[in-house]
Amino acid sequence: MSLLPVFFKGFALAAALIMAIGAQNMFVLRQGLRREHVGAIVLFCATADALLITAGVLGLGALLSLVPNLALTLTLGGAAFLTWYGLSAFRRALGSGAMVLATQPTVSLGRALAGTAGFTFLNPHVYLDTVVLMGTVGSAQPASAQPVFILGAAAASLSWFAALGYGARFLAPVFTKPKAWKVLDLFVGVTMFCLAGGLVLKAMSLL
Repeated sequence: MSLLPVFFKGFALAAALIMAIGAQNMFVLRQGLRREHVGAIVLFCATADALLITAGVLGLGALLSLVPNLALTLTLGGAAFLTWYGLSAFRRALGSGAMVLATQPTVSLGRALAGTAGFTFLNPHVYLDTVVLMGTVGSAQPASAQPVFILGAAAASLSWFAALGYGARFLAPVFTKPKAWKVLDLFVGVTMFCLAGGLVLKAMSLL
């Protein structure tokens, strides 16, 4: 059988899932605008997606559904993390944190990766998208084609995060003004609060 359609099936499905506006994408965009640790963050996000998709194809999704209260724990943890980051964004927007790009304090590699890990693994939607949904579609492929499906999905993830992180520099001229950073941080804050609110409602349905 031709494996090219399987590759593009994995690529297209992963691309459709990760391109939506979300907490992780907003974080990658902001770090791309700051030009801080972009390569490491892009690699982390793409590697995490590849590992989660692989786990899903190998059947981890079915196993996770059997673990009591895991969904509730992930949902509440994600809501708390997004609320904290949303408050941080509002503080930057309303205070001295919304500064010109050149004067913003540098974030260490460890702190940047810790933030990336939080947005990746404390978001229950990432498990629904990569482990459950991608895993369901991938595991339905013939055994010989499953690695190709995973490769296609991983390629889409790497392409998207690289474009988001490195493409952000083309917006840098706009963000030479403090007002642009204030608008971005306000948008980030509202987005995080909306996502956190959605997770809280979901958690209530799980109780």
